Amino acid sequence: MNRPKLVSICIFLIVSFLGTNWAIGQSDNNSNTQEAAVSTTDELPILFKDNFEGGSSKWEIIDSQSWKLEDHGAGKSLSIIQRNSEYEPKVRSPRHIALIKEIEAADFVINFKVKSTKDTGNHRDCCVFFGYQNPTNYYYVHLGAKPDPHSGQIMIVKDAPRLALTKNKKKTPWDDSWHNVKLVRDSQKGTIDIYFDDMENPHMSVKDTTFGKGRIGLGSFDDMNAFDEVEVRGK
Repeated sequence: MNRPKLVSICIFLIVSFLGTNWAIGQSDNNSNTQEAAVSTTDELPILFKDNFEGGSSKWEIIDSQSWKLEDHGAGKSLSIIQRNSEYEPKVRSPRHIALIKEIEAADFVINFKVKSTKDTGNHRDCCVFFGYQNPTNYYYVHLGAKPDPHSGQIMIVKDAPRLALTKNKKKTPWDDSWHNVKLVRDSQKGTIDIYFDDMENPHMSVKDTTFGKGRIGLGSFDDMNAFDEVEVRGK
């Protein structure tokens, strides 16, 4: 075999070898990316769990007169027992708020069960609070039955009356049963995803980076709910 032909064959083999290894490396990178995506949700360490069988001492409840431990067929639950509240926020925002004590997170996943205990029509809701800095600066998700600019949206309170970050048109299918809710927050990407029963497809999503690390809580604008089996994973 002449030298030029031998050199060509060697070059071909080297290029093929390098290409194969590059492809394997890319596959590994994709796999690592997928694993990283998983680790930001279900594989994050558990920061908090509560099923309320031991009481409500892990929570800071704004206006404790409107909350009570009750049994709604699945053991104890932390429940809002009246629509009215003595809490009067400085700006128009939710009135029933229960915040987890001693926990602040920027990146987290919260899962919980909720049951609406009174049908109040189009604005029948529950709320999830996060990025909570103080009573006039935080995010919340309003899972209202029928969406409009003040219902069924991801909201922000920033020293002013609550403002919708989304233009959601999906109804929240409330009934008298228990429902599963999940909220996923990635502060670096700015993503906020809320899930209602369907844990694969978000009910609402938005990006915003106004607030990072903050407190997390549950409640309602002015409705009645029972909450149970709360779990927070984060870092």
